[in-house]
Amino acid sequence: MFVLELTYTAPVERADALMEPHLAWLDEQYAKGVFLASGRKNPRDGGVILAAGVDRAEIERIAAADPFSAEGVCAYRITEFHATKTAEGLAGYREQPPA
Repeated sequence: MFVLELTYTAPVERADALMEPHLAWLDEQYAKGVFLASGRKNPRDGGVILAAGVDRAEIERIAAADPFSAEGVCAYRITEFHATKTAEGLAGYREQPPA
């Protein structure tokens, strides 16, 4: 599982100008079953995405395809973790930590 933290590297107005293609990119990843949750950070200096079901190389490729990333509006910090406990609705994503 991955936590993708976006931090704006440009004024929020540039992010707003790219919001429609960014939302379409998000919808595509939700439809593929990769993204589980997403939203703006508070204060609004970026966002957070929870993702699963792909490997590190693929999540990096997906993040690079975000219009925010491609247009230099944000930087990504990608954290991989093993979801050993989850809410019941996310039970299918539970993992055993590596030995």
